[in-house]
Amino acid sequence: MNYSPILSLATATLEIGAAFWALRGPGRRYIIQPTSTILLFLAGYQIIEAVFCTGLLPATGQLLPRMAFVIVAWLPPTGLLLVARLYPTTSRAFHRYAYAVYAVCALLVAAIVMDRNFVSESVCMVVFARYTTPTTLNHFYGFFYQTGLMSMLLISAFGVTICHDDHQRLLLGQVLLGCIGFIFPALITVAVIPIAEYALPSILCHFALVLALFLVRLVNIERKQTVNIETQTMLPSNPLNAGVA
Repeated sequence: MNYSPILSLATATLEIGAAFWALRGPGRRYIIQPTSTILLFLAGYQIIEAVFCTGLLPATGQLLPRMAFVIVAWLPPTGLLLVARLYPTTSRAFHRYAYAVYAVCALLVAAIVMDRNFVSESVCMVVFARYTTPTTLNHFYGFFYQTGLMSMLLISAFGVTICHDDHQRLLLGQVLLGCIGFIFPALITVAVIPIAEYALPSILCHFALVLALFLVRLVNIERKQTVNIETQTMLPSNPLNAGVA
């Protein structure tokens, strides 16, 4: 079945547009920046998949498929950093956890770049790619990636239950709903559709459009809150001199 890049390119366009929209507007930078970075990583995977599946750079061999794994490897630590910054406590434990995952990710990425056999074959079908990854490094990659995603899911879920700030809980809830909306449908798809076997990285990134939509909503909620606070700050406390004799 012939591969069509339309879904990948359309998704990448939406994610890139959303990332720049988020960066250009108001909101707390320490929340907006990791959010937009996640969107750009998701778009990067879509572009790479479209390029190697359409044969635009045939001389790269398995380099681009490996680069696809490299790009999405940064998603779990960046997602964990976002969750840590939204988490409703002053403890730095989850920040340290996110930075530790970044360190592991850096080592993993270096190993993938050096391992020419990490992806021995990639087959593009319809709108997704299947990968053959025979090395033992792939098992560690799978453990790293799935542990990171589940950590995002569990930490954000617990944070929502203990958060007393309505605005912060709403933001954290967007991350939680986004994780639920792309992780479980992707796992179900791979489990019930035989043709999707070995295509979990590609299927996850396509379903991650759901995560991207919730991240856009997160930015929109943060933006409205920031504008409201700035508006209230600019208003005089007693514009009509009410109560003055």
